[in-house]
Amino acid sequence: AKSDAPAISIPDDEKGYELDVFCVPKHYEEDLDRVIIPHGLIMDRTERLARDIVRDMGTHHIVALCVLKGGYKFFADLLDYIKALNQNSDKSVPLTVDFIRLKSYCNDQSTNSVKVIGGDELSTLTGKNVLIVEDIVETGKTMETLLSLLSEYKPKMVKVVSLLVKRTPRSSGYRPDYIGFEVPDSFLVGYALDYNEYFRDLSHICILTEGAKEKYKV
Repeated sequence: AKSDAPAISIPDDEKGYELDVFCVPKHYEEDLDRVIIPHGLIMDRTERLARDIVRDMGTHHIVALCVLKGGYKFFADLLDYIKALNQNSDKSVPLTVDFIRLKSYCNDQSTNSVKVIGGDELSTLTGKNVLIVEDIVETGKTMETLLSLLSEYKPKMVKVVSLLVKRTPRSSGYRPDYIGFEVPDSFLVGYALDYNEYFRDLSHICILTEGAKEKYKV
């Protein structure tokens, strides 16, 4: 994948914003260190990602493939922007959606295997422009495995959009085609990112406190 995808880079020492300048659910106030990406900024960036995607993929039927569960919020917002472009420009493109869940499990350290759960028969992707929508890419290994799996079905084109890409030494070097934000290797929650199912009801992307990791541990 090309690595020159433009992204908003959030530096490692990003101060972010105090919680009291935005609306944060009361029950999470003790659990969050600070807001790192406010909701409005997420939406503005997503609008531009939609435009770039339609520019590159908009000549042919797009199948948007949402990677659950994390991706659903970003997926819904991104598709709203793509639909708006479809409705308001001279050319439009058919858009269908499908949902998959990835279970990645390591039987030993060297092999990273990914099982795809759900999704209509992946064979329906043959000859289509496929857009994989992910909330966050950390090591990139899961995505690389999914891409090699999809290539067996011979889609016309496959592009990956991820709202976030983590800067981490654990990265395989994989970069999506479209990136919203490049973020520090911190523990992030909110908007699309949960921690054991908590924090999905938080609109902004925030850094979790150390104490909260214990509190919400399964």
